[in-house]
Amino acid sequence: MLANYEEKLGEIKSEIITIGEGLLKSNQLIVEGLKNCNENSFTEAKSYIKNVSNIVKEIDNNIITTLALHSPEAKDLRRMVSYLKITNELLRAASNTRNFIKGFSEECKDVDTKIVNDYAIPMQKSTVDAIKYTVDMISIDCVDETQECFNKVVIAENKTDDLYEMIESELFKQKPKESDFNKFHKMLVVLRRSEKVADRAMSIASLLLYANNGGEIHRV
Repeated sequence: MLANYEEKLGEIKSEIITIGEGLLKSNQLIVEGLKNCNENSFTEAKSYIKNVSNIVKEIDNNIITTLALHSPEAKDLRRMVSYLKITNELLRAASNTRNFIKGFSEECKDVDTKIVNDYAIPMQKSTVDAIKYTVDMISIDCVDETQECFNKVVIAENKTDDLYEMIESELFKQKPKESDFNKFHKMLVVLRRSEKVADRAMSIASLLLYANNGGEIHRV
């Protein structure tokens, strides 16, 4: 029974890591896409987050079945419940990534190059860092290492917030005319998606910290 449970737990963890790595690769390619509005990079980025919804459903069914059959307790129960919440956060992160790709592909020709180079690319790189450290956390069991990795996610996510605020400030400094306001608003909505992906990574990291270390869930 125990061996079967450990096998199921390993399978679920592996599937979650696979989605996380796809999300990471997709967002890494977005960094390349932001440079000179590289449509090929955007197209490739989308391929790494295809069918996430169906995969998440399969993982959730696997988790629920495992909970019903094995009735884990204490840390094992915390971990399984956390995984069930994490799949939803991954789904939201993939959706935000997909919307960012679509939105920026449509608006990139009109985006100020300076804004992209000085703020949007650094912000997206921080989003990538937040995802990377979060994915790393999934395979960590050590309490101290989990906390250390979580702290790195916090730093990366805070940086995305700061850079987004800088983008807003820079755009408003330009005092867009009424005729250009809609274009500026669309640009901010699109760039906000990158910041939201980092938020979802932060939520996942909080759940992983709770699963491994206990205590309260850090909410985002």
